[in-house]
Amino acid sequence: MKGLWRPTGLRLRLLLAFASLGLTTTAVVAGVSYVQARKVILQQAQDSAVIRLKEQVAQVTPLRSLPPTQGDLRKIAADLSDGDESALVTYHGSNAGDEQLSAALTPQLRAAVSSGQVVWQRRATDGHPYLLIGTQLMRTSDEGDRYPSGLEVYRLHSLDAEQASVDRLASLAWLTGGLSLVLAVLLALIAAQGVLRPVRELGRAARRLGDGDLSTRLAVRGTDELAGVARTFNHTAERLQRQVDELRRLEADARRFVADVSHELRTPLTAMTAVTDVLDEEAPRLPGDAGRAARLVSQETHNLTRLVNDLIEVTRFDSGTAALALDEVDVAEAVRATLRARGWTDQVSTDLPPGTLARLDPRRLDVIVANLVGNALRHGAPPVSVWLRADPDWIVLTVGDRGPGLDPQVLPHVFDRFYKADSARSRSEGSGLGLAIAWENARLHRAGAARGSLAAGNDPAGGAVFTLRLPRNPLDPQWPDAARAGVTGGRP
Repeated sequence: MKGLWRPTGLRLRLLLAFASLGLTTTAVVAGVSYVQARKVILQQAQDSAVIRLKEQVAQVTPLRSLPPTQGDLRKIAADLSDGDESALVTYHGSNAGDEQLSAALTPQLRAAVSSGQVVWQRRATDGHPYLLIGTQLMRTSDEGDRYPSGLEVYRLHSLDAEQASVDRLASLAWLTGGLSLVLAVLLALIAAQGVLRPVRELGRAARRLGDGDLSTRLAVRGTDELAGVARTFNHTAERLQRQVDELRRLEADARRFVADVSHELRTPLTAMTAVTDVLDEEAPRLPGDAGRAARLVSQETHNLTRLVNDLIEVTRFDSGTAALALDEVDVAEAVRATLRARGWTDQVSTDLPPGTLARLDPRRLDVIVANLVGNALRHGAPPVSVWLRADPDWIVLTVGDRGPGLDPQVLPHVFDRFYKADSARSRSEGSGLGLAIAWENARLHRAGAARGSLAAGNDPAGGAVFTLRLPRNPLDPQWPDAARAGVTGGRP
């Protein structure tokens, strides 16, 4: 949910889109309506004022003679003045009425009125809008003809009432815009809810599918694009489930086959091992090719026995039946015992502080150390070093050599089963299971959520470095089933 409100979130983009659309539409509609209404109001006020002035001018007492007297001008100005509407009457320079109005008359306005036109202008004085109207009184001859009298009338009509109406329109436009924005936000929230609900469901379903729940499906609602996405997801999940089930079946068959073959081979290998023991005793006395053949058969029988034992160990890891047999172990002494048993004491330099105690499985520690040191001796270069460090919770055992090291392309696969990095080593021996089994044995030791680990790397000074980390006080030795422990073998 939090991600939906980030600057690029879908919910926020929908809100902005709806708000922008609502504001734009409201601004255009309200703006056009305001302009048109303002124009109509002012035009009506203007037309009404002009018509009323014409009617009042027509009702002015006819002049008996021209030029009019000053009293006549004052009487006409008084007749045309009404409340807040002031009037000015002029005749060839003589004025009567509102003298301040005289200052507002422009030469262009006077010229237009002198030609007999009815002229009006809108202007503001002291913040108040006014309509200035100018016209000329007409005289009628005895024959009935009308002609300008030269007597000009100007009146200032207040537009305060019209301005108040225009202001109300503006306020209404702003109010309409605000309500439109609120409505747009509400519509955006409703639309976002309708769009994001299936998106959230799709996200949750994808996470469940990624976590391994292959039975996850989406409810298909409607026939729109989102329903199409849901149908595609369900189809993809169904195909993925079928393929994973098939792969699991094949993997289970392969594991069962390896386990069955390994166990079936143990009986004949036991007999063959007994025979090779006899051959080993007789090989020195056998002549030429017979001796070499006896030694070759003995060596290959031992290799096959080691491979079968490794395969059986791997099947235990895969089936989740591998368990620890913990004991209080002096780690330094256990490492020395491993080196002595294999005759490597003189080939390996050690830094093993005595008295480093930990609850470990001695057999599995022996397997790990034997694999690491054996690989260093076979594929690295002297000196091969083993050093031990410890803190209250963990022990760290490091095995290094001064050989060519591990190629960067090899490092991600060094703990894969049956992986042989021939291009990175002078020669390749064994089945390729030793480091994989060592890695699994390290992970068997765990403390809480933390597990033992085995990591491979290169020393900046040259050579490969393998680092083993084991908890000093691991949990109960019973190993959980493979599904709960997440054991799939091979690599971390």
